[in-house]
Amino acid sequence: MSEFDPTPTHRNFYGRRHGKTLRQSQKGYLSEDLGSLRPRGITVEENPDRTPIDPAAIFGDDRPVWLEVGFGGGEHMVAMAARYPQIGIIGCEPFINGVAMLLGKIRAAGVSNVSVHPGDARDLMDVLPDGSISKAFLNYPDPWPKARHHRRRFVTPEHLIPLHRVMAPGAEFRVATDIPDYMRQTLEEVPKAGFALVHEGPEPWDDWHSTRYEQKALREGRVPHYATFRR
Repeated sequence: MSEFDPTPTHRNFYGRRHGKTLRQSQKGYLSEDLGSLRPRGITVEENPDRTPIDPAAIFGDDRPVWLEVGFGGGEHMVAMAARYPQIGIIGCEPFINGVAMLLGKIRAAGVSNVSVHPGDARDLMDVLPDGSISKAFLNYPDPWPKARHHRRRFVTPEHLIPLHRVMAPGAEFRVATDIPDYMRQTLEEVPKAGFALVHEGPEPWDDWHSTRYEQKALREGRVPHYATFRR
């Protein structure tokens, strides 16, 4: 099997899947809401042949589809869904506590143009058709600060090559981080995967919605940086 085999039988996952004990309300969100919001045909168990899924079947029409990789607590994803009701957003997050937080925010905001994959974004990208994503977000990803762990970061070929494939020509890829070395690697690796740098700096996008991780960074004196790439 090659390093970037599109149909892996096993892939390493680094990071947490569970955190603090969930509140009873969060357990309710998971049991009552996740099933109807989760896209089908993503897991190997559901789709062993890795047959491409139809994004139009997720949202019921052919609206533009956006992707948020690692949505954390869901603040940005829900804000984008509310601001742009004409699009559909798929969020990927393997940390179940974050999924529960997102589901609570979805209920509170009343948005219906969202889909939630509670797992690895690579599994979703395996089965998305070529050019099916109109915009993608990577907000405050796990920094993996130790040098020997940099290969675990999202901005590596293992993730960026599939991302390039599923994004439409001209689609925008946004990255936000407060870790200078993460931005350094982003600026080095993302263009190699076929994306053109449009802008990078300390100014966020006009429609940016801050996340809990950004607020923590600001409290601790770290400076956020934002980069925009074009597929």
